Amino acid sequence: MNKTNSIGVFDSGYGGLTVFKSIIKELPEYNYIYLGDNARAPYGDHSFETVYEYTLECVEWLFAQGCPLVILACNTASAKALRTIQQKVLPIKYPNHRVLGVIRPTAEVIGHYTKSNTIGVMGTRGTVNSNSYPIEIEKFYPQLKVVQQSCPMLVPLIENNEHLTSGADHFIRKYLEELLGNAPDLDCILLACTHYPLLIPKLERLLPKKISLISQGEIVSASLAKYLRNHPEIADKIGQQGRRLFYTSGDTTVFDTNASLFFEQKVQSKQVHLLR
Repeated sequence: MNKTNSIGVFDSGYGGLTVFKSIIKELPEYNYIYLGDNARAPYGDHSFETVYEYTLECVEWLFAQGCPLVILACNTASAKALRTIQQKVLPIKYPNHRVLGVIRPTAEVIGHYTKSNTIGVMGTRGTVNSNSYPIEIEKFYPQLKVVQQSCPMLVPLIENNEHLTSGADHFIRKYLEELLGNAPDLDCILLACTHYPLLIPKLERLLPKKISLISQGEIVSASLAKYLRNHPEIADKIGQQGRRLFYTSGDTTVFDTNASLFFEQKVQSKQVHLLR
């Protein structure tokens, strides 16, 4: 057994670092490898087939680096690729590996955050069009009303470090007005994109105080800790030297600069050349 194995954390770009930050806080002892597919980001407007191909390639790359467990810290990848990978790829090619996403852990607990039984979901066009959140939430909380809002401009604004400018306010207000217009009785909004926690200060200023914001980092990290406790056959394969490695398919200088905004620590990455 290779006790230097790692937990893989994958995102199409930087957003997964907000989840990774929470995972490390919850489980600092484990080894981790983070991979951002920045060269092909954002994933939000790609087809299901393209997102699946890109995601599978990145997952297989993490498997090859010694990651028996990979977390898709990306809502779009979780919505468009996770189920197919779990059901059709792992049993045949990688029966001893596991891939987990961010949608189901969130759906399992979302009902605890609302008293009005109406929640809003802000996400990329790909996540919203997949309808993954309403489908998963209904399994656990069939009484909840889920109203989704596609926010296609937010990820480009964040990744270009324009999200704190006055120019971003127009789009944020637009999306919030559309969401609240369709669900005036909602009392919480799920930020169903791992980029969106960077917008929390602005969102809180624009929203009524009765509406709470839910980001996924703490939810996913708590779910991962529970999973490792319940699956010692996976946990025992992962080293506990506290090693953290960062890789990007894009430019490392750009990645390292922008990653610090999401991870809130200095990052030094290496470049990986993906095939497709």
